[in-house]
Amino acid sequence: MVIAWVALGVGLLLFEMHHMAFYALFGAIGALAAAVIDAFLPDAILLQVLVAVVLTVLGVVVARPYVGRVFHQHRGGHVTRGVHGGLVGQEAVALDEIGDDHSIGHVRLAGERWLAVSGGSNIPAGTPVLVTALRGTTLIVWPVDAIDRSTPLLEPPHTDASDGADGRTT
Repeated sequence: MVIAWVALGVGLLLFEMHHMAFYALFGAIGALAAAVIDAFLPDAILLQVLVAVVLTVLGVVVARPYVGRVFHQHRGGHVTRGVHGGLVGQEAVALDEIGDDHSIGHVRLAGERWLAVSGGSNIPAGTPVLVTALRGTTLIVWPVDAIDRSTPLLEPPHTDASDGADGRTT
């Protein structure tokens, strides 16, 4: 059983290295702690599971906000809040040409590849862009150099989202 706990812990660490959302990290810590307990008390399966769950929950609830804040301040990273929370207003980089709904492109944001459409004209690959809205899991982006930073972007361009999300922010 020690091997199973260690494999789970390593798998969660690898997942965390890819996503950097700081959820799987605490699951990995819990799994590795359960592996240590399993090495000394192999018949205490309930205790192993309890330790893994408690450490995971405590890490996510207590430590994750602090770790995320430190990571963001010192490394310039972005910690995902919820499914799409916090993406509007973030800068990304166009990975390929981004056009309208018929010429969907991709951007790199928070270490991940996202579908993106332009809020205006086509955007060439390598261009820094700003996320102005979301439509499902597709980002609506504008080139950073095309945005007047002296006035806040209160209302991004209207999008025709079928799910009722029109891309407007307040």
